[in-house]
Amino acid sequence: MRIKAVVDRLEGDKAVLLLGDEEIQVVWPCALFPDKVREGDIFDIAVTFDPQATQEARTAGEALLKALLAENQDE
Repeated sequence: MRIKAVVDRLEGDKAVLLLGDEEIQVVWPCALFPDKVREGDIFDIAVTFDPQATQEARTAGEALLKALLAENQDE
């Protein structure tokens, strides 16, 4: 999926983006933009799903939860 984003305004170290035709507002750190981003700049953002990273995060979270539950049962 690709989304067009327009920099609506800059507020300190954040940028307010308007996404897509609906102009959904999103606050984004300026540090993640190329240098000298300005109001009115347009970005093409690619959004992809990473099933492997998702599964790895779920597995790690489940392992942590099991360890915490086991630790609490030992007390």
